Amino acid sequence: MTVYSMYMSAGKHLSKGSTIPELPDDGMLRLFSMRFCPYAHRVHLVLDAKKIPYHSIFIDLDDKPVWLADFSPLGKVPALQLVKEPGQIALIESLIISEYLDEKYPENRLFPKDPLKKAQDKILIERFNPVIGSMYKMFVNPEVVPGAITSVSTGLDIFENELQKRGGAYFGGDKPGMLDYMIWPWCERSEMLKYLLGNKYEMDKERFNNLFKWRDLMIEDDAVKCSYLDGETHAKFMKTRRDGKPNYNMLV
Repeated sequence: MTVYSMYMSAGKHLSKGSTIPELPDDGMLRLFSMRFCPYAHRVHLVLDAKKIPYHSIFIDLDDKPVWLADFSPLGKVPALQLVKEPGQIALIESLIISEYLDEKYPENRLFPKDPLKKAQDKILIERFNPVIGSMYKMFVNPEVVPGAITSVSTGLDIFENELQKRGGAYFGGDKPGMLDYMIWPWCERSEMLKYLLGNKYEMDKERFNNLFKWRDLMIEDDAVKCSYLDGETHAKFMKTRRDGKPNYNMLV
């Protein structure tokens, strides 16, 4: 099985009472994930961009298997088991995992080599958090949360201006870098808003001209293609979550 098919074909999300899946002793990384989790999506993007072979193990986050705690003490995804390391330890938190992978596998480096530029990109990743928070409110709430739309647009202004200032097609220059991949999961999911909110929210194409061009390019990126879901699919899952019965296995 190639790295490009693992994300889509890893089977059902495992729940309480399930056993740890038996995987071949092939030395490949093991990623504990959830198909619709944007934080886990970050790690899939990095693994696929760097063409690192790995196994995906999907978790039902509403009915977690007890053994998940052995890999993720906080009971969250993503968690990445490093099977070649002593004790086969696991790492948690998307940003920590992504930076580890970039340093461990320096081929196709995603962060800038220059320490200052790397630090600046990490600051921008942090500055994207208000956009994440406001988008999340819009995703989960059937009614538009006052101020959320304004907050998203104000936050995206920073990235629109940054992309223009850098002058490249991507934040990483002539190809996607770590900053591109770290913010992409939410940009991909923003397409669900037209299905959730109708005509109550639409990004201003003139105001975000550079980001629209960037989005169209990102959709065609090989790593993005490995896990891409359209807005309607994301919206269908979010509606099940709003109803209190998230259908993690809707794509199986």
